[in-house]
Amino acid sequence: MKGALMALFFVFVVAGASSQTAQAQQDIVFPRSELSIRTAGGKTYPFTIELALNDAQREHGLMFRKQMDTNHGMLFDFGAERQVSMWMENTVLALDMIFIRTDGSIAHIRENAVPFSRDIIDSRGPVKYVLELNAGRTRALGIKVGDKVIGKPLHNGG
Repeated sequence: MKGALMALFFVFVVAGASSQTAQAQQDIVFPRSELSIRTAGGKTYPFTIELALNDAQREHGLMFRKQMDTNHGMLFDFGAERQVSMWMENTVLALDMIFIRTDGSIAHIRENAVPFSRDIIDSRGPVKYVLELNAGRTRALGIKVGDKVIGKPLHNGG
């Protein structure tokens, strides 16, 4: 009987934690904007993005999202250029991560980051922004290191 009560208690605690996580997700608001990626070949691809501008937004990011439209993404603004590390814990979607310098140039791309992984994904140098897109978008559009991300969220026009 004691074991059954403990198991029932555990179920309520886990269920409560899950509903608190879902509630926290609903409480975080991400402003929306637009930006474009201009390839070395001269093609320009527009994206609608959500902005992760503060610690709470950056910590939450795209966790628990089950879908994202094809030409949507999330831009993490770290305020200043620095080494950045990301991970995919609690992230359901496979993502491409584009690491961007202050001037908007792409410094590094991590394609197909694995959902739920705790592996560290490093920027491989100082960056100010990270743009997360659905996995496969960078390859499908031919986006490469050295291409340029432009738009008001990057304070570089557009």
